[in-house]
Amino acid sequence: MSMEIVLISGMSGSGKSVALHALEDAGFYCVDNLPPELLQSFVELKLTHQEQKVAIAMDARSAQGLPQLPEQLARLEKQGLIPRMIFLDAGNSTLVRRFSETRRRHPLSPGSAATERQALEQDIEKERELLGTLRDRSVVVDTSDLKSSQLQSYIKQVIEAPEGQMTLMFQSFGFKHHMPADSDYVFDVRMLPNPHYEKDLRPLTGLDQPVADYLRDLPEVQQMQLDIQQFLERWLPLLARDHRSYVTVGIGCTGGQHRSVFLVEALATHFEKTWPTVRRHRSLDFRGKFLQVSQQFLTTDTPPASH
Repeated sequence: MSMEIVLISGMSGSGKSVALHALEDAGFYCVDNLPPELLQSFVELKLTHQEQKVAIAMDARSAQGLPQLPEQLARLEKQGLIPRMIFLDAGNSTLVRRFSETRRRHPLSPGSAATERQALEQDIEKERELLGTLRDRSVVVDTSDLKSSQLQSYIKQVIEAPEGQMTLMFQSFGFKHHMPADSDYVFDVRMLPNPHYEKDLRPLTGLDQPVADYLRDLPEVQQMQLDIQQFLERWLPLLARDHRSYVTVGIGCTGGQHRSVFLVEALATHFEKTWPTVRRHRSLDFRGKFLQVSQQFLTTDTPPASH
């Protein structure tokens, strides 16, 4: 019997409980803070219960058992059970603020919940080092500027992506807000003409036709799109060969409203013909229409063609 396994990890305060709630809503049997050394035993138990979807959260609370996790994962892989691994991250300042607001103690802190800021930042850096190997093996989601509803939708995006194929995520963002930490590649497009300075286009976004028409006709925008396309077409097949499950490409402009949004849409439209593709617009008001998964890849086992 096969089983879909999702392994959630990440920084303390990054939103793992929210992610588990999203997976529970999606029909997963969820368990929080499972000791890593019990992973294989737990999965085997759920197999005997004929459980089809399981989500497990592991993090620094089980620090002593984390060195055993690679061995546990290798055993599962030999059984044909390969977990989807999702790592939730956030900027240090965001994590410090969240701990300050909740007055919770960091799991690596020997002190009380009212630990001074400098000590808390040191604990966060220790945690980053402790979880570094796990982060490198996972799909990373930066939750720094995400609402709970956004994070839940992002988690559902990841699990809806087809297994066994590399999924390409294009996300727009505004540099004035925050550069996302979960991007594998970041392209800065702030040098392109800005529709913000066009009175009729300022209140619109790159999803609106007048803005798209304006940007599409500019030679600089055409060249930028072509350069990014050629770069990705050269390297995506090699990334897929390296068994990458997710590649996130960030496109950033000043406010994340016009240029980056337009280019994300244009690039996603180009690449969704050959790769499972997801679009995300971090700096726009969250609405379901901004999160689109290319459905044609959800029902096929055919691998993407090489360029």
